[in-house]
Amino acid sequence: MTAPNILIIMVDQLNGTLFPDGPADWLHAPNLKALAARSTRFANAYTASPLCAPGRASFMSGLLPSRSRVYDNAAEFAADIPTYAHHLRRAGYQTCLSGKMHFVGPDQMHGFEERLTTDIYPADFGWTPDYRKPGERIDWWYHNMGSVTGAGVAEISNQMEYDDEVAYHARAKVYDLARGLDARPWCLTVSFTHPHDPYVARKKYWDLYEDCEHLLPEVPAMAYEDHDPHAKRIFDANDWRSFDISEEDIRRSRRAYFANISYLDDKIGEVLEALETTRQEAVILFVSDHGDMLGERGLWFKMSFYEGSARVPLMISAPGMAPGLVTDPVSNVDVCPTLCDLAGVSMADVMPWTEGQSLVALGQGGSRSEPVAMEYAAEASYAPMVSLRYGKWKYNRCSLDPDQLFDLEADPHELCNLAGDPAHVGTLAQLQAKAEKRWDLEAFDAAVRESQARRWVVYEALRKGGYYPWDYQPLQKASERYMRNHMDLNVLEENKRFPRDE
Repeated sequence: MTAPNILIIMVDQLNGTLFPDGPADWLHAPNLKALAARSTRFANAYTASPLCAPGRASFMSGLLPSRSRVYDNAAEFAADIPTYAHHLRRAGYQTCLSGKMHFVGPDQMHGFEERLTTDIYPADFGWTPDYRKPGERIDWWYHNMGSVTGAGVAEISNQMEYDDEVAYHARAKVYDLARGLDARPWCLTVSFTHPHDPYVARKKYWDLYEDCEHLLPEVPAMAYEDHDPHAKRIFDANDWRSFDISEEDIRRSRRAYFANISYLDDKIGEVLEALETTRQEAVILFVSDHGDMLGERGLWFKMSFYEGSARVPLMISAPGMAPGLVTDPVSNVDVCPTLCDLAGVSMADVMPWTEGQSLVALGQGGSRSEPVAMEYAAEASYAPMVSLRYGKWKYNRCSLDPDQLFDLEADPHELCNLAGDPAHVGTLAQLQAKAEKRWDLEAFDAAVRESQARRWVVYEALRKGGYYPWDYQPLQKASERYMRNHMDLNVLEENKRFPRDE
């Protein structure tokens, strides 16, 4: 079997409930809708952890944070953890990343042979939470509600500048791959930062949603006192008391978010057009690292196990996987083994290093009954939280809080906690037993605390005196670009042209 080329398109903070079967009908996303039509679509895909760095490390490695030790947005991703980029590169692939992956630590490659851009977020330990100081807000990097009150139109922003660059380099790389100067199959990961807040969009996309009927959440804001303990911690971490959120703020924030999905659709379209016009075939995987609550219940951003935060879109267009909808719960930890399976990599070399499962069989009519696990041990938590999605059930557990049990078929908005309902005592006991078998929460908590404390020492030390940052520095070899005098001009022009015979 010829190893297929692989194009991975990752986005940031895209709410999976907007992708019940591909993009919702009312979203202006023609390129993603066309991709969905030829993809296996996973309606109930979940992040391993509803935060950027932990979710992405899990996506790349197939490990939950308790195994990868990437607990939060400043936890080091160890260089000895195999990722899909390592597995594919070992199997003969050229591996390349354009865009965000939020690697923390001195290894800024993690199996990628080439990176085309720097990252949008810092690579050091500066964003480390501290369980020793519950309730502390670290103002200079914690989320606050300014993203909501400041929502609106802009023609350029920090994030637009970044994603414009990501798309530009990805498109150029697709053209370069078409030239065939490297005979190896390729895996190109294109990772955008939108539609992550701040909720700011270009006017051309903003205008698409002027008459949108979805600018208010289905579940309106609740009183602070009516929220569960972790939701209250999120509100406090987001400094909600310093902001007065109006209905117009909510409308503008959601409108900008939807507009940025359309912006992303255009950027993705640029990359897909380059693939099509160069007549290259590739497996295409589309996924997000986590979701966004978008004002449901009054919550914004991520950091919780509620569906808006934890559920993500996942679509795979690949030979041998039939277009259609899969409703079995799956996880982004399944991406690594799935990619390796599609590439023909020996699964015996992959499975010892992942907690995920290949999804290929689900695209061939198979089914899955194992629970999907999630973990969270970052800002707004004071102890690790864990969750199991098992059939129609979601079970959440934290040593600080009462258990939560939701029937997602009967209660998709998770408004009725059944953990105290005598009618569901058997289901609760079954899921409690599964959680206790999987997790030692006391040991998990101790490991997180030790990691945080070590990092605070190291970060403070490294910021004294001379400072050498870990941020990835993309290099351009100017002496190898375009035409130089160690090159044969005739050979150069022939090699750089695609197609060569038209």
